[in-house]
Amino acid sequence: MRITFLGAAGTVTGSKYLLEHRDQHVLIDCGLFQGYKQLRLHNWDPFQLPVSDLKAIVLTHAHLDHSGYLPVLVRNGYCGPVYATAATCELMKILLLDSGRLQEEEAEFANRHGFSRHSPALALYTEEDARKALQLLRPVELHKRVDIVPGLSILLRCAGHILGAATVEVVADDVTLVCSGDLGRPNDPLMFAPELIPQTDYLLVESTYGDRQHPLESAQEKLAQVICRTALRHGITLVPSFAVGRAQLLMYHLYQLKLKHNIPDLPIYLNSPMATDITRLYQRFNSEHRLSLQDCEGMCQGTHFVSSVQESIALDKQLTPAVIIAASGMATGGRVLHHLNALAPNPLNTLLMPGFQAGGTRGAQIIAGAPYVRIHGQDVPVRAEVVPMQSLSAHADADEILQWLRGFKRAPKHTYVVHGEPNASDTLRRRISQELGWSVSVPEYRDSAELCRNDSRSKDDLS
Repeated sequence: MRITFLGAAGTVTGSKYLLEHRDQHVLIDCGLFQGYKQLRLHNWDPFQLPVSDLKAIVLTHAHLDHSGYLPVLVRNGYCGPVYATAATCELMKILLLDSGRLQEEEAEFANRHGFSRHSPALALYTEEDARKALQLLRPVELHKRVDIVPGLSILLRCAGHILGAATVEVVADDVTLVCSGDLGRPNDPLMFAPELIPQTDYLLVESTYGDRQHPLESAQEKLAQVICRTALRHGITLVPSFAVGRAQLLMYHLYQLKLKHNIPDLPIYLNSPMATDITRLYQRFNSEHRLSLQDCEGMCQGTHFVSSVQESIALDKQLTPAVIIAASGMATGGRVLHHLNALAPNPLNTLLMPGFQAGGTRGAQIIAGAPYVRIHGQDVPVRAEVVPMQSLSAHADADEILQWLRGFKRAPKHTYVVHGEPNASDTLRRRISQELGWSVSVPEYRDSAELCRNDSRSKDDLS
């Protein structure tokens, strides 16, 4: 079996790993590149091989940096199966349609206002492309081995992180490969801990937080401090948030804080129709997370769900303290951009930036102290208080990744550290080598390696 790293190698985005076995090609993850422009341009690159040669796609979870490139392949002729957990399939029905719609809207907005360097500005894919991609989804049960091409099977296990997230075990003849996808945290308030895996020949492990530990601070206490401080100066707390996982975690914490009377009884708005639909899926798949039905009902009752554009626009004219949760999590698109445009220039307000912000995104610029950010062709001043908050992350940190790795009963023949910025990946590589004594490396974009039954390879056998 041969693997080629088509994304999430040297970066935390664009997850794609191409496997070749007996002239059969399978793709593990199918993610969009996000962040820096030079990365986003890869979304327009020709695919590694004719899509007619691609026989199957397997997704670890629904986040767009793992699934959002699928409509491009489908538009270009891919018509094979796409395997994922049932919850991931349901999430993708929401995320992909929203992504296609958003890209069309942004291209139309750019053309109408003339701020794109391209004439005309084009959407990477459309809502209709996304709709066609959804027809290829094939739900797979956890712990049930499935043959997807001759001689190659997969088995999915719980990865924590978000609803439906899974690790993927691939077996081709006698060679086993495990892809971690995005690993969740062992004590996450929403999701169960990632399952331990006894053994594998080769391992791909994510490294989003490979160079750091999450703060020990209480997420609820930090939220309460920020919201109360902002409310005292009659400001609004704006929280850019991923629609999947992060929005629900925020709703849960805010619901708990109100129950304990630790924050004022101010309005909480979820301004993301997508996040609203996703929250209902947490109720539907209630056995796949830690929240009780009472928790789900309580956090929904304590939140105002904003649906129409008119309601969204009206939020920017809010004159009393409030909390606004709006997508997207790294401020790369969506309704949060309009809120940033209106609220970021006002020093009474707070921009609460939870979780990882990939390099090149507006979120990363904001937490780095940028005096302004560019939105829809205009420079918007950032005078609001900016508060980064890593304790809300749904990713395992470096210590938690090492804890998960120690669950293997024997060392893999080789481990590839992926899905991380260069320093994070290399720091985790060193820790795996020094603390576990494993053979480990960090692949680069478009590197390839043979995954052999007999371990004749060296650590430098990447081409």
